[in-house]
Formats: sequence, structure tokens, C-alpha cells
Amino acid sequence: MDLQAKIIEQFEQVARDQEKELTQLAPDTVLLDSGLDSLCFAIIVAKLEDELGVDPFTAAEDVFFPVTVADFVKFYEDAAAA
Repeated sequence: MDLQAKIIEQFEQVARDQEKELTQLAPDTVLLDSGLDSLCFAIIVAKLEDELGVDPFTAAEDVFFPVTVADFVKFYEDAAAA
């Protein structure tokens, strides 16, 4: 399974677990419009760290907050490649 699929799977799983209605996700979907809240994103980041062994938010030297799904995926791709 590729990285983008793993990330989308976590979005969907956390939405179910937190009883949130997830919008249709596309690369240009704005994260704030996805139906998930900050707690959901914190859970996603923790789960992805467990699964992938990387947390780009703590590893990043610059402060960066992804805006879209594509930004979020690229952030993880870049961190995994580092």
C-alpha cells in the first residue's frame, strides 16, 4: 500500500472512530473542510507515527502546516525520504 493510501485510510478510520462525517477527499481538499477537527488530526499523526515511524511535525526544522490533503501527503513523503 502506498503512503497516500495509508494516510487516507487513517483519515477514514479516525472519522469513523470519532463519529465525524468525512467529506470526499481529493488532493485539493482543504483539511479544515474535511470534516475532521484538531483532535482527529492529532490522532491521525500519532497513528501514522506508530505505523510509519516518522512524525514530520516534530522532525521539521521549519514550521509548516499542510493546508490540503496533497500538502499533508507530501509532508509525510518528504519526511519519510529524509
